[in-house]
Amino acid sequence: MARVTVEDCIDKVDNRFELVLLASHRARQISQGAGITIDRDNDKNPVVALREIADETLSPDDLKEDLIHSLQKHVEVDEPEPDPASLISAGAGAVAGADRSEEEEDLPETVTFDQMSEEELLAGIEGLVPPEKSDDY
Repeated sequence: MARVTVEDCIDKVDNRFELVLLASHRARQISQGAGITIDRDNDKNPVVALREIADETLSPDDLKEDLIHSLQKHVEVDEPEPDPASLISAGAGAVAGADRSEEEEDLPETVTFDQMSEEELLAGIEGLVPPEKSDDY
């Protein structure tokens, strides 16, 4: 039964290696309690996963995205870059705040970090001079 199912799946997933990855990922999901979309017919989880792919009850693209997501340890979130005008006005506020009174100096300041664009960082790295060699090392 599994050989016929693999032959049926080749139409949906061109690469056999990718088919094995997707089917094994789906079989693991089924083992962990995920609901199946076809009748089990006394088949084991890998065969059920292959039959689901062959019958197109699950999209191979969705399975691939889910597999990739399950393997990621750190998910990067794309945050919008700050508006340059707001950065300029924030910088002007910091300069204007330099003439604070003594009472204001007692208040805790919020911690801010310098923000640098990638271009500025690369320009700074290019400007670094390697340390001179000495006999001490």
